[in-house]
Amino acid sequence: MGRIDVISSCLIGTAKGMTMTMSRLELTPWNLQFLLLDPIQKGILFRNPHSKQTLIQHLKNSLSRTLHFFPPLAGRLATTANDDGTATFFVDCNNAGVEFTHAVAIGVSVSDVLEPKYTPEIVSSFFPHNGVANFEGISMPLLGVQLTELADGLFIGCAANHVVVDGTSFWHFFNSWSEISRGLDTISKPPLFKPHGDCIIRVPPLDQIPLQKFVPPPFMERVFHFSKECLANLKSKANLEAGTDKISSLQALSALLWRSVIRCRRRSSMSPGSEACLMIVVGSRARIPLPEGYFGTAVYTAKTKTSEPELLQNGLGYAAMKINKLVSRQSKEAATEFVEEWVKNPRLFKKESGFPFVISSSPWFDVYGNDFGWGKPIAVRSGKGQKLDGKMTVYTSAIAGGIDVEACLAPDTFQAMEDDADFMEALTS
Repeated sequence: MGRIDVISSCLIGTAKGMTMTMSRLELTPWNLQFLLLDPIQKGILFRNPHSKQTLIQHLKNSLSRTLHFFPPLAGRLATTANDDGTATFFVDCNNAGVEFTHAVAIGVSVSDVLEPKYTPEIVSSFFPHNGVANFEGISMPLLGVQLTELADGLFIGCAANHVVVDGTSFWHFFNSWSEISRGLDTISKPPLFKPHGDCIIRVPPLDQIPLQKFVPPPFMERVFHFSKECLANLKSKANLEAGTDKISSLQALSALLWRSVIRCRRRSSMSPGSEACLMIVVGSRARIPLPEGYFGTAVYTAKTKTSEPELLQNGLGYAAMKINKLVSRQSKEAATEFVEEWVKNPRLFKKESGFPFVISSSPWFDVYGNDFGWGKPIAVRSGKGQKLDGKMTVYTSAIAGGIDVEACLAPDTFQAMEDDADFMEALTS
């Protein structure tokens, strides 16, 4: 389907006349755990603005003005060697610049992106920094922006170094850029860069960490839409089965997805009786709590498990209650313990298979409020970074009250889900 032609690429720094507000950002265990992984790649799709003639320069100018409020994004990772053989990483806010790419998708329309059942492969080409690891931010931009023109629309894709931002900070920047693009003189939520904790974090030199080239098993991507009514039904059913009123809509939806994926994998390939694990990405901001506008990375992962027979035989309420209890355990103490233990024993995530079901992102991120001056986006998509079989990325829906789930699964699992009556009934109820 079509092709991508790159028209131009350049580096964008803070606007002339705007002073740099900081020179260095210290990094925490929340940041450093992602050194070996991929950047966050997410973007939004728009119908055609009224005029594209001045659009490129307008976005460059507004991006430059926005970077004044977010100086780490225009910097680079830096490292110093310690006497004990370890390394210390930080962000050098040197205004080296953000990469801005202008591209055209030849022969690709908005309908080509939205109408296929599975996300077309060309969508991954709407993002910069494919195949780049976060630690390469020592020499590469920490933020890459790609504006891709479609026949009747455009896509703004961003790749942000995950050492510097998490999902909350990613959309904080995106929201702020759209405000400046609309003509605001300042942004509604200034970022706060004070790190949590002030100790120097020592990390083993990356060249001493054994790495194997990771080739992910084949997977496809599909976006499932769950309406407000569907979510209400799932929540009601889960709470009724569990005999409680504590289960949220997102927990009930996560339980549905967890059970459906495990059931369909079991039908297609996995042997019965194995362990069923679930991992969630936990935000620490509200749990610590951190100040409003805290910018950086403040997440860790938590998991729960059961056996496949228990998960599949005990119903939606059982699975939802497992998730509810997992979330309930994520307290201030749990978030603080992660940081303290990581300082003692640094652990870097590696690209590898082996954790079969992951829920990430949040339906509370303001995706559809990103009006750059020509209307709100009509869809959100992500790139290939951090993708694997079993990754579920949740977004708010363009239709109020709903949740969209971008699912990455093996082709045979998707086929089994289409034939799975329980899943399809929940999806359409």
